[in-house]
Amino acid sequence: MSNSPFIESQPSMIGRRALLRAAALGASGLAVAPVLAACGDIAGDSTAKGSTLKIGFVSPRTGAAAGFGEPDGYVLSLARKAFENGLTVGDTKYDVQILDRDGQSNPQRAAQVANDLINSDGVDLMLTTSTPETVNPVSDACEAAGVPCVSTVVPWEAWYFGRGGKPEEKQAFKFTYHFCFGVEQFHQAYTHLWPQVPTNKKVGVMWPNDSDGNAIRAALGPLLTKSGYTIVDPGAYTDGTNDYSAQIAKFKAQGCEIFNAFPLPPDFATFWRQAAQQGFKPKIAQIAKTGLFPSQVEALGEIGIGIAGGAYWAPTYPYTSSLTKVSSKDLADGYQNDSGKQWNQQLGPSLALFDVAAAAFLAVTDPKDKQAVAKAIGALDVQTPIGRLQWGKGPNANVVATPILGGQWIAAPAGGKYKLDFVLCENSSDPNVPVAAQLKAYGA
Repeated sequence: MSNSPFIESQPSMIGRRALLRAAALGASGLAVAPVLAACGDIAGDSTAKGSTLKIGFVSPRTGAAAGFGEPDGYVLSLARKAFENGLTVGDTKYDVQILDRDGQSNPQRAAQVANDLINSDGVDLMLTTSTPETVNPVSDACEAAGVPCVSTVVPWEAWYFGRGGKPEEKQAFKFTYHFCFGVEQFHQAYTHLWPQVPTNKKVGVMWPNDSDGNAIRAALGPLLTKSGYTIVDPGAYTDGTNDYSAQIAKFKAQGCEIFNAFPLPPDFATFWRQAAQQGFKPKIAQIAKTGLFPSQVEALGEIGIGIAGGAYWAPTYPYTSSLTKVSSKDLADGYQNDSGKQWNQQLGPSLALFDVAAAAFLAVTDPKDKQAVAKAIGALDVQTPIGRLQWGKGPNANVVATPILGGQWIAAPAGGKYKLDFVLCENSSDPNVPVAAQLKAYGA
């Protein structure tokens, strides 16, 4: 992987970080967090004057990746309730304030709101989630400013190497930490899921020219080839492409019976509708980065039923949030009752960010000491809805690699509340999570 095209050169990283340091940018929105979060109370303990811990939270709530932000409001309400009585560290009780911002699925906007939270609001810890377009610029801003940051829901290679980390580096970053699945977990899921449907093992791939696509092309492609799959790659495409006729023609000509993509949601919707119109119907349609949430699949109509996807959290995960004490099942049920919407797998990792935040503050003597908090994150062992996170045992010191499991979108039983169900079909990277079904051929 040392020659991977997604590893940025050192000069470009220096230039980008210098720009981020210089960007004391304008107003970031007026979302004001309610008072204050809490992990426990000690009778007779009073909050020290001025001792408020500020947590920034940046996610894409609008724009192309808005599906990831759908459950933010509910997760934030759980975190604020958990922190409402304050957080006691040593002999000091701190108020906790959560400042949430919309990165708008745009790297420039994400960098701007991160710098506002750092420079204007003075956050003590940053949390960020969902796609490199949001997470990487926020992480870069924090690394440049010396603010501890925890992120998730970006394949870890796209986060680590996409920000200039090199394979030989065991800890490329001092202040920024990450937990997420990676290429190894995708490989496990796909090679356990795809054999459930007989195919010719020819895989047509749509891997874009972005941090996700380049990481997947460099690392997943060779692993799948070693596992006996033939990769048919028409080349990296630009996000926002609106005509995929050439790619579809190549997949048809090569007889690809498996399709795999890591696109932005609007790009996949465009591609998949064109594929249906032009007669490309693989036996397995394996989608990542989109097709994760019910709203995205429902928007495709009938051609969405049968798509295979990955789950980085589901209500059947047998784990509980250490901060809120909410189980995975109760997290899903609570969201559905509160919002009227079907569960969304982003619930798990977004709440896990706050589990990590609380544990990081509690692991130090002075939670206002940013260097101490950053160092503590690198040694945390935290229970979350997506499982146990243990830094120091991952692929490098900055990263914990987490599971992703293979499953499929199927039509829900008639008379049910929702149109679709997502069923888990393999659990190779976490056998504690139960399997519910076997993969069926697309369109079967």
